[in-house]
Amino acid sequence: MTADLTARSPGSPGTRLRVLVADDHKGMLENLVRMLSSDFDVVAAVGDGGAVIAQAERVRPDLLILDVTMPVMNGIAAAARLKATGSTAKVVFVTMLHDREFVQQSSSLGAVGFVVKDQLVADLMPAIYSVLAGRPFVSSSVS
Repeated sequence: MTADLTARSPGSPGTRLRVLVADDHKGMLENLVRMLSSDFDVVAAVGDGGAVIAQAERVRPDLLILDVTMPVMNGIAAAARLKATGSTAKVVFVTMLHDREFVQQSSSLGAVGFVVKDQLVADLMPAIYSVLAGRPFVSSSVS
C-alpha cells in the first residue's frame, strides 16, 4: 500500500484526490463520506446513477466510490458510461451482494475494486490503494 493519496497526478504533489461517492442509502452514503473525508476531497455525494453522471461531468473526480445497485442507473452502468465519455476516474464499487457476477460485468472498466459493505471498514482503503496503483481488488467474501 504505497499509493500517494494526496497526489492527483505526478506533477501536482500535495493536492488531495477528488472523490465522488454514490449510494442510495442515506446512512451508508454519510458513512462513506465520513470514512473518506480525512484523506480525500469528497466533491460530491449522490444517491442514484443518473446523479453520478451529472455530477461526475461537473466535478471531474479522480476516484468514484459507487454502490452497485442504485436507482435510475446501477453503479456499473454509470461507470461504463463515464468511461465511454472519456473519464479517467478510478472506480471502487461497494455492494451488499457477495456475487462474482458483478466483478465479471465490469471487466471492461479495467482495474476496479469491489468491496462488500459488511467488510467496508477492513477493505475500503486497501481497495482504493489497489485501484490507484492499477491493480484490481475484490473483498475475500465475494464468491
